[in-house]
Amino acid sequence: MSALCDTVVLLHRLAHARAGDKGNHSNISLFAYRPELYPLLVEQVTVERVMALFASRHPTRVQRYLLPRLEGMNFVLEDVLDGGVNESLNLDSHGKALSFLLLTLPVTVPAALVIPT
Repeated sequence: MSALCDTVVLLHRLAHARAGDKGNHSNISLFAYRPELYPLLVEQVTVERVMALFASRHPTRVQRYLLPRLEGMNFVLEDVLDGGVNESLNLDSHGKALSFLLLTLPVTVPAALVIPT
């Protein structure tokens, strides 16, 4: 990518996400809005970046599963739900809002691929 035509945008401009939970673990699926965006997401939405983004939730492990035929990926964040639905006093003990946090991740893309707001 040429630095002259690259732009930084928040992930929500390129993809949508959905979160779920299983016990104390959160599951976040991310899907590119267009197939040509998927390679950029694979390159930039890494386990390391997701672990850093969710550092305040203290995940013990983050796993990423690629879904290339769906232009998506699934992240499993272990131990981020304060014990899970039955043990947490957290207002979002299901972790549904965590997909919105993922969508705030900054990514660099060619300006021509940015979806207008």
